[in-house]
Amino acid sequence: MTNRERVENILHFRDADRLPAVHFGYWSELLTEWADQGKISRNLAENVGDSNEYDNQLDEIIGWDFNWQNVFAANTGLMPAFESKVIEILPDGSRRVQNSLGCTERIKPGITSIPSEDDYLLKDRKAFEEFYLPKIKFSPERVNTDFFSHFNETRRQDVPVGLHLGSVLGDIRNMTTLTGMSYLMYDEDETLLADIIDAYADMQFECAKAVLETGARFDFAHYWEDICFRNGPLIAPEMFEELCAKHYRRRNDLCREYGIDIISLDCDGITDKLLPVWVESGVNTMFPIEVGVWGDQFAPARRRFGSKLLGVGGMDKTVLRKDRAAVDSEIERLKPLISLGGFIPCPDHRLMPGTKFELVQYYADRIKNLKI
Repeated sequence: MTNRERVENILHFRDADRLPAVHFGYWSELLTEWADQGKISRNLAENVGDSNEYDNQLDEIIGWDFNWQNVFAANTGLMPAFESKVIEILPDGSRRVQNSLGCTERIKPGITSIPSEDDYLLKDRKAFEEFYLPKIKFSPERVNTDFFSHFNETRRQDVPVGLHLGSVLGDIRNMTTLTGMSYLMYDEDETLLADIIDAYADMQFECAKAVLETGARFDFAHYWEDICFRNGPLIAPEMFEELCAKHYRRRNDLCREYGIDIISLDCDGITDKLLPVWVESGVNTMFPIEVGVWGDQFAPARRRFGSKLLGVGGMDKTVLRKDRAAVDSEIERLKPLISLGGFIPCPDHRLMPGTKFELVQYYADRIKNLKI
């Protein structure tokens, strides 16, 4: 069987010859570490990107079958993006930088994690209509029609390939910052947040529709959100349902019209309070299923939603910084989840610095040889 067939079978509760060894990429700092240790070449470390030729080369070295982030999309962001520019250099060497979304970030020297956000433009209706609305209009230029018209011949045939559907709220959270989105929920202009979501969602729907109309075929569709944290969602579930559910449903119905019935969604944090909206609107696959400090989220979600909910993820990647015994113990924990069907283990997010190269090889080999 090909890995495409394995995924198709497992996520439809059919038999497969084995599990695929699936991953979700790496922190760039980890790739640098591995190059410093002589595990991979410097050229490979500097050029790996999700499912590109270098990522595929690294898959062969490690023993992975593929990266789930093998997705393609139209341009569903701001078009054109804001100019990135340095606004101020502070005494400690930090820089205040306007990013491509119109937010001002504080970037500290030597720190490569998510920057702090100092300010943002999208504060009121005037800013929305003047600065953002023109940038989120649909236009044919957003879709590389020539590329997608030849997609079926040029795509990898042996692994699942996805259509990226964009985001309903996560991208807006990035444009407004968490602080800004929180204010917008209770703004005196009661319809502003809804109008922002509607305008952005309409453009993304038209992008997905235009891609699918080229005849390009996909094995799954995928959203990115990141609108939860370790204590739950960043928005009240009732408001989320009111403002966002219709947009998921519209895009998911479109996907099913074109034969796409696996629809995954990436959201960090504890997602249980938002899951009903996603599941009822047609999202049926959790990816990646973050383990975090709270433990397994998939088993309780499966008990709640039954076979309507599939999973790719849920493997605690931190064991890959320890030893073989820790990896074996994590695989034993995963076995009952695998036995439920409709579930493919995958490290619960990008592999971080300190991950041991040989342990990743060991894990990938064990997964491919696990009895199912």
